[in-house]
Amino acid sequence: MPWYRYNSGDICNPNSYSPASTPPNCPNPNNFLCAIQSIDNMGHPIITMSLICEIANAVNSRTESTNVLLRPTP
Repeated sequence: MPWYRYNSGDICNPNSYSPASTPPNCPNPNNFLCAIQSIDNMGHPIITMSLICEIANAVNSRTESTNVLLRPTP
């Protein structure tokens, strides 16, 4: 599955992400959403309920997961 860099805005909106050719480099400490891995829909991620839960769990626990990368405070 392709990676998408989180730009800003609503994490549930596919337009808040841009395609990334490889998993983005997201330096520590891991506090905020950096990128997600998802099925592609014409250059935008398909954001399922399970992916939303995975994003929420990663951000709340500050622990990256298979499909979610985190980044430091902006």
